[in-house]
Amino acid sequence: MARRCSITGAKPSRGSKIHRRGLAKKKGGIGMHVTAVTPRKFFPNLKRKRIWVRELKKFVRSKMTARALKTITKNGALKTLQSKGVI
Repeated sequence: MARRCSITGAKPSRGSKIHRRGLAKKKGGIGMHVTAVTPRKFFPNLKRKRIWVRELKKFVRSKMTARALKTITKNGALKTLQSKGVI
């Protein structure tokens, strides 16, 4: 199954890890030097949750981010899930 939030649509994004070597100037060194730039992925904070929808009187299982859980808490389960096409 894809690593994608069913509500916000968040998915993994690409970025870089910058490797540095040396002691910072403010700590008495000659400065930090970049030695390598390595590609990496940033993954969304996905949770697989069962959300109780009071109006339907049933649980809906969905893969969502922690931010999507805050959205459901704020706007309500039925309204949020229907607007995103989960229900």
